[in-house]
Amino acid sequence: MNIGLIAHDSKKKLMQNFCIAYRGILVNHDIYATGTTGRLIEEAANLSVHKLHAGHLGGEQQMGIMIEQNDIDMVIFLRDPLAPKSHEPDAHKVIQLCDVHNIPLASNLATAELLIKSLDRGDLDWREMYK
Repeated sequence: MNIGLIAHDSKKKLMQNFCIAYRGILVNHDIYATGTTGRLIEEAANLSVHKLHAGHLGGEQQMGIMIEQNDIDMVIFLRDPLAPKSHEPDAHKVIQLCDVHNIPLASNLATAELLIKSLDRGDLDWREMYK
């Protein structure tokens, strides 16, 4: 499965720790991440990551296009709801596109852990029907 990972600056360390903790699951899937987040994940968790542009340079838009084209099966977007970003419309667009295209989305650590464990159990195999 193709997993999209995005993390706002204040959540990047949390994303790194998440990827370290669930490396055993993530290594079996294709990971796509916005630029800086992808680099940090590669360094911390020793995972291969397809890196898009940095979020503020269009990476979230690239992720949105992949969602629209049904190229992403699940998104983990660890966002900071208390610190608005200049590219906030792009972040909202990713969330909206996940809703429109029925892509499982986690926006916090609790939901991210539920999704990754569901992925490991095979609960998301239904995504294969959409391809």
